[in-house]
Amino acid sequence: MESEVRKERIFQTLQKTFSPSVLEVADNSASHAGHAGASPSGETHYKIYIRSESFQDKTPVEQHRLIYEALGKEWKSGLHALEIDSRSSD
Repeated sequence: MESEVRKERIFQTLQKTFSPSVLEVADNSASHAGHAGASPSGETHYKIYIRSESFQDKTPVEQHRLIYEALGKEWKSGLHALEIDSRSSD
């Protein structure tokens, strides 16, 4: 399934970039069918739960910007939206 391919790329990119202690990536594309930016083939909307010391002393906005930057190639190839839960640690 193609969405599993993007999901794995997102996971690997975030793992490599932030060395998180916790990382979960879920494809929520089916929940957004018919909404703006949704594609019938999926792979457009993801939820990310990440805990990384890379986020220490960073505001939530700064954390999200870092994640968006890390996933730059995905945005160019059809990623439409992320729901992000990020912190330096639990």
